[in-house]
Amino acid sequence: MQTTFTPEQLQDPKIQRANQILRSCVHCGFCTATCPTYQVLGDELDSPRGRIYLIKDMLENERVPDAKTVGHIDRCLSCLACMTTCPSGVHYMHLVDQAREYIEDRYKRPFSDRALRWVLARVLPYPTRFRVALLGAKMARPFARLLPDPRLRAMIAMAPKQVPPVSRNDDPQSFAPVVPRIKRVALMTGCAQKALNTDINDATIRLLTRLGCEVVVAKGAGCCGALTHHMGKSGESHAAAARNITAWTAEMDGDGLDAIVINTSGCGTTVKDYGHMFTRTDMEGDARRVAEKAMDISELLVQLMTPEHIARSPNMAAMGIAGTDATGPGGNERAVTVAYHAACSLQHGQQIKTHPKTLLKMAGFGVVEPADSHLCCGSAGTYNLMQPEISAQLKARKVRTLEAKNPDIIAAGNIGCMMQIGSATGIPIVHTVELLDWATGGPRPPALARTRNSPPQVPILR
Repeated sequence: MQTTFTPEQLQDPKIQRANQILRSCVHCGFCTATCPTYQVLGDELDSPRGRIYLIKDMLENERVPDAKTVGHIDRCLSCLACMTTCPSGVHYMHLVDQAREYIEDRYKRPFSDRALRWVLARVLPYPTRFRVALLGAKMARPFARLLPDPRLRAMIAMAPKQVPPVSRNDDPQSFAPVVPRIKRVALMTGCAQKALNTDINDATIRLLTRLGCEVVVAKGAGCCGALTHHMGKSGESHAAAARNITAWTAEMDGDGLDAIVINTSGCGTTVKDYGHMFTRTDMEGDARRVAEKAMDISELLVQLMTPEHIARSPNMAAMGIAGTDATGPGGNERAVTVAYHAACSLQHGQQIKTHPKTLLKMAGFGVVEPADSHLCCGSAGTYNLMQPEISAQLKARKVRTLEAKNPDIIAAGNIGCMMQIGSATGIPIVHTVELLDWATGGPRPPALARTRNSPPQVPILR
């Protein structure tokens, strides 16, 4: 793509990066085939190629964003399926993030939009605040239909019927391995996940210590910054990221770290991009060190888990799922069928596509995938709250394709996807690591007490 940035504009490192990305685009349109919003809306401007043209015009002309441009960019999920599809290697993620920052700095949104985004930015990344908000939303549920704004109704609908108690495992501390130590790793405990589902981090700690890892929850680490980063609020997102970088480099420079383990794939995509986020800043060196150590939990588990870990599990003969005639891989009937949902941030953002399925199969589960597994479920961070109509259509399609496989369980590697899908199906949905923990000696995931015909709840926690 030809660009016309002036030499003066190209003195800005951000414009340099945008120019590089824009010039790599060859207008082929392959991205439209895998763009969820283009498939739903059918508008070229709601495809990656269309948005690239809008961003190019806005940046080249230093134009104050108009409502039309903002609307099309806001409707982008940042699922990054376009990056997987693109034959030219267009780094759409960096471009759309820059556009969002540009819009945040130069466009005055309607008051209701500003208020909603302000609330989300100051509640979701803070577990205690988020818990209080969830309890408030739970109380407001009977009155949700009276609210005129569908986004507020979506926020109330998101609240789980039951908020789990705080897990003290999320406090800063170190967990010793139960076998001779192989690795020392830091676990990112996250923010929203700590309020919505404490089972995931608990299962991760049990599994890693069982496999020979000392697991450290670093003091000062918290939200990765993704939620505010994708709103264009770079000051807030960089401040959150900087706190993590400081916390983890202190561990790296102290007793050392072999990995920074992340079990929420949306966070993992952001942490692995810290080097870019802090380019040409004083923290760039440490940010790149952190990014290089960051690993999705599945990346570490494929290094550590072996069939021998499964063979000595005491739970393999007791993997029956409530309400079915299934038994586990060690039983006399069929294997438990797991429909694996590939989170966009994992398969597109981090290009991790086979590890979770490989691990589940090693554990003895029968693994199936839905049709169009590359398409987003519509969660996408805060997207299901800010764009509820489009999100609902994507959710309905994803649930249909998952249920068509008639699984006993749905597994995913991202809390947002779990909430989104769990709100529309009675099939138990759990994190992949919960199943692997169970298969290697951990407790049965609480969500599996439900049956396939149970009514949906948001999310399926207990």
